Amino acid sequence: MAAALEQYCGSVFWNSSFLDRNDADLPLCFEQTVLVWIPLGFLWLFGPVQLLHICTSRMKKSSVTRVYLIKQVLAALLLLMSLAEVFFTVAEDLGNLPHPTPVSRNPVVQYLNPALYFISWLLVLLIHDSRRFTVRRDSGTLFIFLLLSVLCGVFQLQTLIRQAIQGSITDVPRFSFFLVSYGLQLILFFISIVSDVAPEMKEAAKKNPEIVASFLSFLTFQWYSRMVFMGYRKPLEIDDLWDLKEEHKTGKILGSLEKNMTAGIKNAQRKLEIRQRKRKRHSAATDQHMNGLSKAQSQDALVLEEKKEKGKKEADKKDSRGDYAKSWLMASIFRTFAGNLMKSVALKVVQDLLVFVSPQLLKLMISFVSDPNAYLWHGYLYAVLLFLTALVQSICLQQYFQLCFELGMLVRTALMAAIYKKALTVSNATRKESTVGETVNLMSADAQRFMDFTNMMHQLWSAPLQIVLSIVFLWLELGPSVLAGIAVMVLLIPINAVLVTKARAIQVKNMKHKDERMKIMNEILSGIKILKLFAWEPSFEKRVGGIRAQELKRLLRFAYLQSISIFLFACAPFIVSVVTFAVYVMVDENNVLDAQKAFTSISLFNVLRFPLGFLPLTLSSLVQVNVSTERLERYLGSEDLNTSAICHEPSPGCAVTFSEASFAWEQNSDATIRDINLKIPHGHLLAIVGPVGSGKSSLVSAMLGEMENIKGQINVQGSIAYVSQQAWIQNATLKDNILFGSPFDEARYQQVIDACALLPDLQLLPGGDLTEIGEKGINLSGGQKQRVSLARAVYNNADIYLLDDPLSAVDSHVGRHIFDQVLGPQGLLQHKTRILVTHSLSFLAQVDDIVVLVAGAVSEQGSYSTLLANGKAFAQLLNTYGNQQENSPEEEATVGMEEDLELDGDTEPGAEEVPTDVVTMSQKSEASVHQKDFIRSLSNSSHRSLTMSQRMKLKEKKPVAEIKGQRLIDKEAMETGKVKFSMYLQYLRAVGWCLSTMVLLAYIGQAVATIGSNLWLSEWTNDAAKYANQTYPAYQRDLRIGIYGALGAGQSLFLLTSALLAAHGAVRASRVLHERLLSNILRVPMSFFDTTPTGRIVNRFAKDIFTVDESIPMSFRSWINCLLGIFSTLFIICLATPYFAIVMLPLGIIYYFLQRFYVATSRQLRRLDSVTRSPIYSHFSETVSGLSVIRAYGHQERFLKHNEELVDINQKSVYSWIVSNRWLAVRLEFVGNLVVFFAALLAVFAKDTLDSGIVGLSVSSALNITQTLNWLVRMTSELETNIVAVERVHEYTHVENEAPWVTAQRPPSGWPNNGEIRFIDYQVRYRPGLELVLDGIKCEIQSREKVGVVGRTGAGKSSLTNCLFRILEAAGGKILIDGLDIATLGLHDLRRNITIIPQDPVLFSGSLRMNLDPFDQHSDEEVWHALELAHLKSYVHSLPEGLSYLVSEAGDNLSVGQRQLVCLARALLRKSKILILDEATAAVDMETDYLIQETIRSEFADCTVLTIAHRLHTIMDSHRVMVLQAGRIVEFDSPDHLLKQQSIFAAMAKDAGIVGSQNTAM
Repeated sequence: MAAALEQYCGSVFWNSSFLDRNDADLPLCFEQTVLVWIPLGFLWLFGPVQLLHICTSRMKKSSVTRVYLIKQVLAALLLLMSLAEVFFTVAEDLGNLPHPTPVSRNPVVQYLNPALYFISWLLVLLIHDSRRFTVRRDSGTLFIFLLLSVLCGVFQLQTLIRQAIQGSITDVPRFSFFLVSYGLQLILFFISIVSDVAPEMKEAAKKNPEIVASFLSFLTFQWYSRMVFMGYRKPLEIDDLWDLKEEHKTGKILGSLEKNMTAGIKNAQRKLEIRQRKRKRHSAATDQHMNGLSKAQSQDALVLEEKKEKGKKEADKKDSRGDYAKSWLMASIFRTFAGNLMKSVALKVVQDLLVFVSPQLLKLMISFVSDPNAYLWHGYLYAVLLFLTALVQSICLQQYFQLCFELGMLVRTALMAAIYKKALTVSNATRKESTVGETVNLMSADAQRFMDFTNMMHQLWSAPLQIVLSIVFLWLELGPSVLAGIAVMVLLIPINAVLVTKARAIQVKNMKHKDERMKIMNEILSGIKILKLFAWEPSFEKRVGGIRAQELKRLLRFAYLQSISIFLFACAPFIVSVVTFAVYVMVDENNVLDAQKAFTSISLFNVLRFPLGFLPLTLSSLVQVNVSTERLERYLGSEDLNTSAICHEPSPGCAVTFSEASFAWEQNSDATIRDINLKIPHGHLLAIVGPVGSGKSSLVSAMLGEMENIKGQINVQGSIAYVSQQAWIQNATLKDNILFGSPFDEARYQQVIDACALLPDLQLLPGGDLTEIGEKGINLSGGQKQRVSLARAVYNNADIYLLDDPLSAVDSHVGRHIFDQVLGPQGLLQHKTRILVTHSLSFLAQVDDIVVLVAGAVSEQGSYSTLLANGKAFAQLLNTYGNQQENSPEEEATVGMEEDLELDGDTEPGAEEVPTDVVTMSQKSEASVHQKDFIRSLSNSSHRSLTMSQRMKLKEKKPVAEIKGQRLIDKEAMETGKVKFSMYLQYLRAVGWCLSTMVLLAYIGQAVATIGSNLWLSEWTNDAAKYANQTYPAYQRDLRIGIYGALGAGQSLFLLTSALLAAHGAVRASRVLHERLLSNILRVPMSFFDTTPTGRIVNRFAKDIFTVDESIPMSFRSWINCLLGIFSTLFIICLATPYFAIVMLPLGIIYYFLQRFYVATSRQLRRLDSVTRSPIYSHFSETVSGLSVIRAYGHQERFLKHNEELVDINQKSVYSWIVSNRWLAVRLEFVGNLVVFFAALLAVFAKDTLDSGIVGLSVSSALNITQTLNWLVRMTSELETNIVAVERVHEYTHVENEAPWVTAQRPPSGWPNNGEIRFIDYQVRYRPGLELVLDGIKCEIQSREKVGVVGRTGAGKSSLTNCLFRILEAAGGKILIDGLDIATLGLHDLRRNITIIPQDPVLFSGSLRMNLDPFDQHSDEEVWHALELAHLKSYVHSLPEGLSYLVSEAGDNLSVGQRQLVCLARALLRKSKILILDEATAAVDMETDYLIQETIRSEFADCTVLTIAHRLHTIMDSHRVMVLQAGRIVEFDSPDHLLKQQSIFAAMAKDAGIVGSQNTAM
């Protein structure tokens, strides 16, 4: 072979003497053959594939660019150069030119090489052209070809340059050809680094530069740098992030997954059927066996048989739940993402193999240093190879990670989209099985588990591969002694497993405490007003404190276990090396530990650590994913809703036809509606009536296709609009809720709002129809929600209207208005088909047809008059209840239609009394600042003109400049920018300075011990040279092992101490921060709770306290470990080669900047991820709860699209975060690789002054630094992200407090003993800058006087009680109780001495006794006496637990009436001289109401009683009545006196139907 090549070249092909000298070189023939063929072979192997784009691409050929032209010109010049060289050689041989070796002709290589290059450059030209058919115009194949060509050419270049310097060049023309070609190749290589962007792609490239990035930019993620710089300059917003690539968009991924899923489910279903058939056959066989028994036997068997039948039925039931289409999801996911998986496997294999190259190079490096005769170029070669290996390894690893994380993200997206899509079509049975919470969990937790698993999935095969290879190489180094070290590693695994199991058990118990604490916190925040009114905060603070103490006790235990686990894991490598080396040296006295063996082994042990640590994690993740797979397969493979029984065939004259229709809610259950035959003509109004549970709503659901068909069918002609019984409201503006995706038509919209009586509500809502409605319509009253739901249906303009009792939630006069304006014969929908389910009998006379349902079947049908004449059930129903409904006086003191509009926004048809919490009130007053002039101009106009002006007002509101108060709740402040350093100090202060210092010292001690043990090892390995040809003395051996072991033990002890101290400190910090937070939250004023959503406060106690408890201690620990690890490595390298300190400075600067840039961007991306993730889940749970409405309107597609948009927005931040991590890792690993390179290079320079031991130590430490550097930045970022929790907790510990609970001025004991109240020119406002709510209240209330307080919504009635308790502080004037100014007292002194029975009866979870007397101030006798007076004694007696009866959350296990009585008992226990009754409206029935009034009259006879009245008849026996209007007292006199005059009170009494028609017109 060599001879043939020598003939081919005409010179020597290989001679080892070329390398056996200080200025080594390669033979020219080797350079002209092998080094030329490597790049060309690569190009010819992979180049032709690139030309396929010309045939397969769907893109139009893109324009020519400057970069493209330069590339083509360079390639063409290279082509011409190779052609010229061929011609030159031919000319030489033909004798036309002087020949360098005239004796013979030119060798073959001179012809063949230029010819091969000619073909190659032609191929390059074609590839350049073919790339114009693709988006990314730079070719990876060409980049690698040029890189190889330039690298291989270096050898020939330096050979020729050497010859030139020595003056021994004979062939000048070829020398010139080579130089020019090499120069052109270099230029072409550098040009191919630049991205070539076609003009057509400029816009797309701005939205996502990744798609046009050059190959090198793609490998190093350089295209992402712009984003990192932007993130550094300013906090990133979601709009700053680049668009997703087309193939990453949700719609695209879901499409491909669905294709594979459908096929997979079909297969799995087939298998399921076979399984079920087998099971049936088996059970049939057993039945036959039973039948074959003799008569006598079968008698005995009958009883058994019955039992079996029962069991079998249950088993069948279980089976339908237990067996499902299995094992298709994983396969579908693999099929969908096969391309990604194959690529990542290839990259991981290369990376795994390269991991083992570095220890071998290290071994060569050490042997080079210890061999005084070695040539210097060996050292340089090893240093360069170490650098190149590490570089390629870095690039492979980062590309592999990018693919894995990308896959994780795509799988999560696909699953989330699939679950959402399934939720829109899922059958009732499945819906019953999985609650909304469970389904949201599938989307959040289970999809997330898949994401986490795909990140480490490849470890399942890669870890075993790495372990096997490590053991093989270690065996080659140390022989069987390796087994000792491996045994230690294997032993540590079960110990760790035991610790993990113990820790998990503690965690589970602790979760219970956490849940318990969060439950009480939720209650405290929901019932905070009661806590304040009764001054009960200390009692609850104590309760929460007790649970928290238990929680922290467990947390400390958990932290101790964790410390031991960390201690074992961190000591593992050290213990392993001590054991292995000790065994190796002890086994045979000829075994001397030299540097090569020691440091190569340590590198290999370090490699082994990673897969051993990772494998258990991967396996546990696999187990979790299996659970999730089962849950997802059950859900995604379940049956869809079957709507085949709903037809849409044309039938003249009939809008809806039922033919023998029977439907049930579940398959195999009894029919809910049976044998219905109905024909509903177009344009008819049909009422469906019947007792509760007769199937009225089910009939509507059947028409919507929401039920399982048993027999028969329903024919529906035309589109449907549906109003559900419980209004479903989206979290959007009021306007969007009404439009519901339909285009906006101003005139129609105004008409609908008017008809649905929504105008006055828009008047009250601060932003009109642009007011944001909270989740589940939280800031609307029940009636408002129902009317919005109705308006949505009316605006939708469908053919058939299904109305499920829409009038139940509204007042009767509003109901009448809606019936007349919308549903009735003269209403907006008069020409539509309307099917109205109703309980209200008063409208039935005006409907076209009535259907009476009884037990799911039609009992009678006909017009109102026909049914009355029949005299059946319907007629009897009318006779019993009809009269009551017609004549019942309107209970609420509501306003008539012709009422003037008052300043504080009163009710017109329809604004029911909204719960007057402070927030709506303050919103109203904020809005009223803007509305005052507008309303004044209207004050006396009639209702018609008012409607007109309100319309005008709505139009005026159009400009989107937000009106103050239009948003219910401000957006939560998302922290931006760098976390303040003071937050770290805040945390350390909570830990305690003394403890913090001790922890730090322990960590430093550990680092020093580590350095010591490493230096000792390098000393030890130098013994090999010292005792080269002698016997190794035993005492020396024992000394070496002993001290090495002792240093190791010291290192372990320091580590354990630091971990335990840190655990202690962390728990202390948790306790301090939680105590501060809780104590402050209980002391903030009420207004804070009204403007801050409970969820936001709960989040501080849940998520943020969890971060403080668990995440911050871990981040801190890892961060200190990494930092000290890096310092000790750098110290060792500097010790070996002091010059390294010079290199360290620039590397340190690069590192610092990378870290600053990255952390700023990454931190903000994490925040964006969590901010954009919550809308996905909110939208999902909203969709699930409004499913029947969405399906009825046929808006599934629109909701699907919206979900895809939300997921894509979240994807943008997730993808950006993934890339930012890779961007950082590539750069940091490059810095790490430079550290390795310089450590090795400087060792080569200082070869003669160094021992092999210290070189081994220096380079092996450097090899480890790359991962640690990466980890340090990751930890810095995580620590910054987590410390935000301290910032958020800190923010709420500094909210301004209300007045102190107790002041220096204490009231005399027994105060107030008379109960006289004086208001002196009293003024109050909700917040500074708002209008006064009470303005100049002057009055005196005598001792033992009973006063009723009345007024319309917003007149200031509730504000008056808030002022007495100082929930609101005075803006002017004062209140005296028994002559004492209440503003001078502590809040608890005031609140404990006056009593309120609040409007909403709030109870807390805990015993009944705790709810009555949380401070245990009263004896059991007194408590029983109070219960007796409250008419609860007999009920409580009947409970087995008596006073210890556990009240559930919010008192759900007591009826509303009972809760109200408990509140009464509370008041009776306190026996204070002043009682305020914020009278409950609908809470109790008439009988209980009468009992309460009686008790109050008798028991509080000698008290001053203020009653805030909502129902006037309760205050008719008061001594005096106070009428409030717009925050002023307008009337204050006895009820009789006021009724005789033409007073406001008299008008209200008339409205409420209390007074006859006296002449009390206003």
